[in-house]
Amino acid sequence: MKEIEFIARGVLVAGGKVLVCRNRKKGNCYLPGGHIEWNESAPVALAREMKEETGLACRVGRFLGAVEHTFRHKGERVCEINLVFELRLPSRRPGAPVPSTEEKLEFFWWPIRRLDDIAVEPSPLRRCLDAWRKKPGAASWASTYGRGRRAG
Repeated sequence: MKEIEFIARGVLVAGGKVLVCRNRKKGNCYLPGGHIEWNESAPVALAREMKEETGLACRVGRFLGAVEHTFRHKGERVCEINLVFELRLPSRRPGAPVPSTEEKLEFFWWPIRRLDDIAVEPSPLRRCLDAWRKKPGAASWASTYGRGRRAG
């Protein structure tokens, strides 16, 4: 039986730029975070992943929204649900470089309005991010399932 992967992702914005993570080997870009483990809440998973991948403690803020995402990896269909939260790094000044503890990952700041230029995945995040941040409490859902992409 195939399983749906649950991912916790964080949005950290400073000076009109958002913190992005890139897998150097694969070249794909996404918001920082990672898989939610068994018996772990999404905010706890996000804090754990940030500590593991950057060595920095973070604060997880309010829930922003969710994105269902499907893609092919090594010929197999992967299905995931991304739960997106505000994120803060109290030990870093806004916009300061963020280290990586993993050779395969790098973190960098990118203009939030130009996320299409680097193809941040899942793609609906690119459209939803600004709206989620500007309307506290107005969390929404978006998806790459079906014919084309929808945002709700």
